[in-house]
Amino acid sequence: MRRIWSKKLAIISMATAVTISTLGFTGYNSFPEAKGKKNEPTNVIMMVMDGTSAGATTLARWYKGEDLAMDEIVVGGVRTHSAESAITDSAPAATALATGYKSNDKVIGLLPEVVNTPGVDAVDPEDAYKPVANVLEGAKLLGKSTGIISTSEIQHATPAGFSSHATHRSNYQDIAEQQVYQEIDVVLGGGKEALQPGTTRNARVDGENLIEVLENKGYDFVESRDELLNTNSNKIWGSFAPSALAYDFDRQATNNNEPSLAEMTKKAIDTLSQNEKGFFLFVEGSKVDWAAHANDTIGILSDVLAFDDAVKEALDFAKKDGNTMVIAVSDHGNSGITMGNVNTNSNYPEIPVSAYIDPLKKATMTIEGALRQLKSDRSNMKEVAELYGLDNLTATEIEHLQTSKTLQADMTKMLADRANIGFSTGGHTGEDVFLYAYGPSKPFGLVDNTDLAKTMAKFLGVDLDKTTDKLFVNARESFENKGYTTRIDVTDENNPVFIAEKQKIKIELPVNKNIAYVTQNNKSYVKTLDGVTVYNSKDFYVSKTALNLSK
Repeated sequence: MRRIWSKKLAIISMATAVTISTLGFTGYNSFPEAKGKKNEPTNVIMMVMDGTSAGATTLARWYKGEDLAMDEIVVGGVRTHSAESAITDSAPAATALATGYKSNDKVIGLLPEVVNTPGVDAVDPEDAYKPVANVLEGAKLLGKSTGIISTSEIQHATPAGFSSHATHRSNYQDIAEQQVYQEIDVVLGGGKEALQPGTTRNARVDGENLIEVLENKGYDFVESRDELLNTNSNKIWGSFAPSALAYDFDRQATNNNEPSLAEMTKKAIDTLSQNEKGFFLFVEGSKVDWAAHANDTIGILSDVLAFDDAVKEALDFAKKDGNTMVIAVSDHGNSGITMGNVNTNSNYPEIPVSAYIDPLKKATMTIEGALRQLKSDRSNMKEVAELYGLDNLTATEIEHLQTSKTLQADMTKMLADRANIGFSTGGHTGEDVFLYAYGPSKPFGLVDNTDLAKTMAKFLGVDLDKTTDKLFVNARESFENKGYTTRIDVTDENNPVFIAEKQKIKIELPVNKNIAYVTQNNKSYVKTLDGVTVYNSKDFYVSKTALNLSK
């Protein structure tokens, strides 16, 4: 009997190996490693579809009626937990993906203070909230071109995790300024309001106009699809909306002259790939997460499909280039979306695909886009409901919507019920997510989110820990060890400055910038550092180059 089972297991193992090989898993059928890395640049395109559960991609495939571009490169799964929770927020998720370190809720690019998740290494209390380098910073130090793209504000949690360091994801003031002074070659997305003073929620309170700074740095600052597609600059900053960009369905329905995620991705690749040393590009499809929070099935479909179009652009380039790693992944699940709900408990074997998809096909806009068309007196409620796919409403249903105090939730639930779509929550979820990857040295299997940062860094030739040691030394300790006296100047509370003085030398290091002001023997000059200065409300962290500025 044992021999029979051994033979069966051997046959099963061989069949599994063949199946996995057919699917392109690296463990059985790997792409060739990059050749001649000193002569051929290595590139990484890291793509995140925020808050996208497996149920969302499954539904998107049925809706599209054919395979997704991502389906071709599925290679495994990703564990997403944070240092303190089984269910992560986007900020520590981005920190893990970008730096290789788990962190705490709302924290961007810093080590955690609280570690209680099994399997996560503890952090020395003295290192809590210490900045750690991300893959983009490492690539930049090697002379590679860098870029970040997002359909939300570019200062939002996930792009922030790949470009900045802050104790709270909502601190757009610090995040925006660090991004500007990181010298990133291509930045495309929303968030214009965080770049200049104003009266809106995220407008700058420090009086600085970062758009003027960008122009002085030689960026072509573009604000529309046409301007983006027509620029030939090798330094591009695109701000296409005060806050987030529109959902892709809404963008198409209103023809608002915002670029699609695929167009931004292609433009960034075309620009960054001109660097003979290679590039690192981060791309986020942000608003799948927002739609999932709202249980908006149409919003989820809209931006999963838009993200998939961007993945195709990345793959088209990678297949031609042969030396580019593409990774696409969700940072966490959201909403628990399912095909099937409590209404299908007993009859699910009889329900055809059309019963789920046909009701959704009637919508031309997301709930956000549709409700923006609603008049203040709701007199066009019927027409707005039809934009969201809710046709043939009864008089009772229309009356209910016209008087509803939870209109968005009522409409999204009504459509979900018609399409037999289920939602378990309006928050994040803790399940593993799919891993999609292509190219030499690509990751595969079930991995931790921190492993992806390490995989990208190794392929690019980046040592993340050494990069951290180079970019983020404790300013007070380091300068005082060299005989300086130090202090923090908070005369302007929105622009704290670290000051080190010794004899006739004075070094001033403003927060969030990559510059130092040096006065020596009554002569002043400005030095550019190789990284931004970070203040975590307790300590300043500066580049090692700041320690050797005196002449």
